[in-house]
Amino acid sequence: MTTADSVPHRISARVRILLWLLVVMAVALAAVAATTRSILLRDVDHRVERLLAQETGEFTAFFERGVDPTTGARFRDPERLLRVFLERQYADPGEELIGLVGRTGGRAPAQLTQGRDIPVRLPLHRDTDARAAVFASPHRSGTLDRPQGEIRWAKVRIVPGGGAPEAAFVVAFHPEREREMADTVFQILLAISAVALLLTCGIGWAVAGRILAPVRLVRTTATQLTEQDLTRRIPVRGHDDIAALAGTFNAMLDRLERAFAAQRQFVDDAGHELRTPITIVRGHLELMGDDPAEREETVRLVTDELDRMSRIVEDLLLLAKSERPDFVTPGPVRLAELTADVYVKARTLGERDWVFDGHTDLRPAPPGADADADAEDVVHLDEQRVTQAMVQLAQNAVQHTVQGARITLGSRTLADGAVELYVADTGPGVQPQDAEVIFERFRRGTARRGARGSGAGLGLAIVRAIAEGHPGGRVELRSPEAGGATFVLVMERATTP
Repeated sequence: MTTADSVPHRISARVRILLWLLVVMAVALAAVAATTRSILLRDVDHRVERLLAQETGEFTAFFERGVDPTTGARFRDPERLLRVFLERQYADPGEELIGLVGRTGGRAPAQLTQGRDIPVRLPLHRDTDARAAVFASPHRSGTLDRPQGEIRWAKVRIVPGGGAPEAAFVVAFHPEREREMADTVFQILLAISAVALLLTCGIGWAVAGRILAPVRLVRTTATQLTEQDLTRRIPVRGHDDIAALAGTFNAMLDRLERAFAAQRQFVDDAGHELRTPITIVRGHLELMGDDPAEREETVRLVTDELDRMSRIVEDLLLLAKSERPDFVTPGPVRLAELTADVYVKARTLGERDWVFDGHTDLRPAPPGADADADAEDVVHLDEQRVTQAMVQLAQNAVQHTVQGARITLGSRTLADGAVELYVADTGPGVQPQDAEVIFERFRRGTARRGARGSGAGLGLAIVRAIAEGHPGGRVELRSPEAGGATFVLVMERATTP
């Protein structure tokens, strides 16, 4: 016994669509935020490098071409040079301009600053160890990684003559504030992304619900369908793929409804047709006496009924096979030879005035062609099935005509390329009210044409199944003015070599 707990939990298509949408958006927004932060940090590094290069370049130019405003001569004292330069410069936020002058005895170098506060935890001009490391470094630029924060620096070394102490101009930049701004932008982007995901979740849930509503309706309708009720249909709205799915499902329901209706009718008719011979056989066997002549007559009647039942069963099996895609296997066939073979076989069905109407080509002859030449058209059809259908039509004509009546068999190629194979008789014809039903299973004509027939009403149904098994094929009933009936197999897609 299956319980509710044993049924595996299934995630609906609506939830799966929403989850995939959220995952994709989350990855995309996270990638955008991370990329933006990376670009901002790279811009900070480039800005610091440009600033350091600019400041050191300006000092180098001043050192090479500047003059002391007091004496009007070139600077000879490094300390005086640094002081004058620092007085004329304005540093950016987070930037320090420092002059360092060496001392004897291994002491830390003296410094000259602009006397402004730097909004960092420990500026370079207050960090003696860091200042000494920068002054002693043989490099022109570098980075100091300190617990109090990173420092990016560049310096221009001054080597005066005349025994003056060595000095250096140092530009130091604290990138913490710039990087904090980049991190702030990153956090804002993350917050905006979270809000966007929430909005997307709500909108996606609503939109997915509207899009998948027909799918849910299809599922609901499918669960409510039974063999007894196939009348429910899904309303089709719009022109998208979901509407196409609903239309396809409705078409499938139409086919199922027709198939079940035909199946029920088929079973009812088959039961009725088989019940009659069974009743006859049973009645004769129950009433059969000991008289040898009576026994012989009973055996003859029973054998005849059993043969009729066998024919009904064979016809039913053939009609069942007609639903298979391989019921017919078309191949190249010469139409004139096929018509002649059918005529030879049909002549043995009864003593009638058989007439062979050879293959006729009704298409316009091409310029220069011989008008008397025999047209050897090659068509693509199943030779065995078409022969079976034509013989059945000939048998049907024999059953509904008297001895010596004329029956004509022939074929022709029409102007539009279609091919017709026909059997025409001079019997009583078909009543107008019967023309629409005689091709159905277990349906016979009225007494005017059907009184002489003893079949089960499956012959013309088999003919129609064979005709419609070919692409574009069909069977038609034509009633000539002179009387009788003409049954025509039409093959729409004939080809010629």
